[in-house]
Amino acid sequence: MSSSEADLAALLGRIADALDRLTPPPHAAVDLDAADAFIWHADGGRLEAIANVNRIDLGLLKGIERQCAILMENTRRFTDGLPANNALLWGARGMGKSSLVKAIHGDLVGRQAGSLKLVEIHREDIPSLPRLLKLLRDAPHRFVLFCDDLSFDGDDSSYKSLKAVLEGGIEGRPRNVVFYATSNRRHLMPRDMMENERSTAISPSEAVEEKVSLSDRFGLWLGFHNCNQDEFLDMLRGYCAHYGLAIGDEELKAEAIEWSMTRGARNGRVAWQFVQDLAGRMGVRID
Repeated sequence: MSSSEADLAALLGRIADALDRLTPPPHAAVDLDAADAFIWHADGGRLEAIANVNRIDLGLLKGIERQCAILMENTRRFTDGLPANNALLWGARGMGKSSLVKAIHGDLVGRQAGSLKLVEIHREDIPSLPRLLKLLRDAPHRFVLFCDDLSFDGDDSSYKSLKAVLEGGIEGRPRNVVFYATSNRRHLMPRDMMENERSTAISPSEAVEEKVSLSDRFGLWLGFHNCNQDEFLDMLRGYCAHYGLAIGDEELKAEAIEWSMTRGARNGRVAWQFVQDLAGRMGVRID
């Protein structure tokens, strides 16, 4: 071998070594029995097991009893291997949409460990859904795929891939997977986006139908609306009783109303923030 060929071989060897160092090692296959909840990381095509899910007890969710009963029944059927619908939880901010999904999952696995897996997928990773479904399709488990605060803006066309995954693709949704999403929008898209489609399309009605048909893929729609003062106070009474916060009802009512007025809202999130403040002032730890 000539010196030039040897130099070239040495250079190629160094390049190959550098590329090996830059390439991350393959991820080990996830053990789906290791946890009841996972987060999907699209960049690495992997599932991260979550040992402790950030959730509250189902009984602490007040003012949304009807939505709770409907979603629980749908999820219980799915867990038992019966037909169930994809679910869209839409409406007012802070009224417990995502908390309800996590609480129902926690309640079901609390009764029967391993009966249901919760997999969270971030909004920006929706285009990777086909890869995730391929990973879950043949698994011996049942999965609730959960996307919090799902919505689409501007010229985002990833909603088309979501439509195909939910119902319209050749393979269809796996029988062991159901998709739950929360959104502030009933049709997942702002009205001005839909109106823009109407004004620029050759067939305006068909353009709007294309947008609305995404939410039609969800067989179950559950609306969440701002609570009234009595429901807000019931939330707080439930929290105080659960966490042992000793406060008179009149004092609680006065402080809670003032708290909600300073925030300009009455909802579950504001109630929880008040409870954290109250517990802190009382020196009571809450988990």
